[in-house]
Amino acid sequence: MLLIFESVLPIFLLVLLGLLLKRWPRIDDSLWVGLEQFGYYVLFPALLFLTLSKADFSTMDTGAVSATALVSVGIMSALVLALWRPLHRLGLEGPAFTSIFQTATRWNGFMALAIAEKLSGPVGLTAVAVVMAAIIIPLNVINVGVLIWFSGNGRKLKDFALKIVSNPIILGAASGVLVNLAGITVYDPLMMAVDLVARSSLGLGLIMVGAGLRIMDALKPQPNVILGSVLKLLVFPAVMAGVALLFGVEGETLAMLVLSAAVPTAMNGYLLAKQMGGDAPLYAATATVQTVAAVFTIPLALYLVGQVAAG
Repeated sequence: MLLIFESVLPIFLLVLLGLLLKRWPRIDDSLWVGLEQFGYYVLFPALLFLTLSKADFSTMDTGAVSATALVSVGIMSALVLALWRPLHRLGLEGPAFTSIFQTATRWNGFMALAIAEKLSGPVGLTAVAVVMAAIIIPLNVINVGVLIWFSGNGRKLKDFALKIVSNPIILGAASGVLVNLAGITVYDPLMMAVDLVARSSLGLGLIMVGAGLRIMDALKPQPNVILGSVLKLLVFPAVMAGVALLFGVEGETLAMLVLSAAVPTAMNGYLLAKQMGGDAPLYAATATVQTVAAVFTIPLALYLVGQVAAG
């Protein structure tokens, strides 16, 4: 419990810092607009490229792990999409639905990496990296597609395809996988420059999430916030565990797959919501609630999957 708490606490503290800085009168409000654009177009693409281009997949049979992750993402995406019509009848608008979808399907892979390293060492790191390589691109394509469609902008097929292929998050992830699989050697000073840019992305991203918070929404979560949190922290790990067992995954690898599903939503989804017409305040409130709740739900998910694996 303490191990998980110590892994999650720094993330929440940076979100809190962003919340406080946004309300500090010495900082001009125009700063936050520029930071959001910088994060969306530069910081997060650089981080995804660096992580995926350097991931070592040779120490693990990646087939079952990749298949489990992809099938689980497909099931979760279909499940949340199926909720659109009943939620819409209850008055939910498209932008709010995109934030429920994003917070239910996205995952904080870098939090998963930090926890996996402490829990399982190289085995855990490799398993999470395989999941990351398998689902980052399709997951971003799905989420960008949902944002485009349900925000009501650019529904024409040509516009839709153009926004997908030009999305900086997708381009960063795709470039990293291509460099890794093709064995392309990137000029070392250039890679060091990308590394320096990428290092700042997580901290600034978390601060930007905090800056976008409406604190009362986080302290008194609305039904949409609770729905996104339940789907992500409870339903997604259950789906991942079930699919993994069907594919014959077991032991530490099974636990790392469940961990990947049990971590809170990815912080870069907030920037997508801001840039592409989603409900950014709802995303920020849900991300905060998930981060706090994950202190308790991650240990629960890992304990339960351990009991199932032990028979």
